[in-house]
Formats: sequence, C-alpha cells, structure tokens
Amino acid sequence: MPDSDIIEQIKSGDSAAFRCLFEEYKDRVYNTSLGILQNVSDAEDTVQDVFVEIFNSIGKFRGDSSPGTWIYRITLNKCFEHIRKSKRKKRFGFMESIFGEKSESLNLPDFNHPGVIMENKERSAVLFRAVDKLNDSQKSAFVLSKIEGLSVKEISSIMNLTESSVESLLHRAKNNLKKLLSDYYNSGL
Repeated sequence: MPDSDIIEQIKSGDSAAFRCLFEEYKDRVYNTSLGILQNVSDAEDTVQDVFVEIFNSIGKFRGDSSPGTWIYRITLNKCFEHIRKSKRKKRFGFMESIFGEKSESLNLPDFNHPGVIMENKERSAVLFRAVDKLNDSQKSAFVLSKIEGLSVKEISSIMNLTESSVESLLHRAKNNLKKLLSDYYNSGL
C-alpha cells in the first residue's frame, strides 16, 4: 500500500495503518538516530519520540513531500533536540560540579555501531567520534548518505536544501573527517 494511502488511513483513525507505518519506518528512524546520537538508549528513546510526534501531528501533514521525507525530517529534528537538551544538562552538571554539589562526566563515551563487524570496532569508534565533531548539517548529510545510503536528491528533500548544497555539505564533511582522522591514521594504528 502506498505511503500516502497509509497516511490518509491514519488520519481517519486507523490504528492498523499506524502500525504499518511504524513497521515500515522504525528501522530507518532507529539507524538514523543511532548514527546521529551514537548511543543505543538515546536512539531507542528518539524512535519513540519520533512516532509520538508523527501520531500527534499526522493531521498537519499536507503531502508537500513524501511521508518518508517527512519522517526523516522529524527524526533529524528530534535527534538534534535531544543533543541540545543533553548539552544543557551537561552545562548544568558542570556548574554543579564547580560549586561542589554534584559531579558529572563531560566526556562522550566510546561508541560502537552495532552493524560494524568485530575487527572494525576500534576504527568504527574513532570514526564515530570524528563524525560527532561535525556540525549538525554536515553530520546529518553524512549519516543520511553513508549510513542510510540515501541519494543526494533524497537528502536534499529531507534537509530542504538544493542538491548542490547537499553535495557541498558532504564534501566539507569528508574534508573535515580527513583532518580529524589524519592523526589517527598517520600514527600507524
């Protein structure tokens, strides 16, 4: 059944259609969230947040883009919303630690994507630490392209940018990753 038909059924209150939409997109939402957030628990929470948002705002979906594009946009927004909230918590935790009330680690944990085979775990962790240092736009474009395997055209629709802007983001992301990873690879590891 085409996504637009499912959307109309969901709008009319069909819970089975919502389950169909969930089953079709849950893995994509999870993988995108995991690539951006680099934390399994946070990615799982974001999947829930995304589908709650879809359920609550399905009536506002106008069909200007495909349902898949709309869902990816919601996913990216929820991921970066989560990052902003985490940064606020870290700043608050840091301030508490300055005043001696509470101590909280400010370092990101090593992240190993579950889809990476064992012998590539160390390189994967290094890559994901570098990806996490990219700005939001570059990180989004890179994750959608390299992890989700989306085309430049699909990414441009999701990010609401021109194809040349997406190509530029991907080019800058790759150049920034080369710089960030050069020390690791030049050290002979």
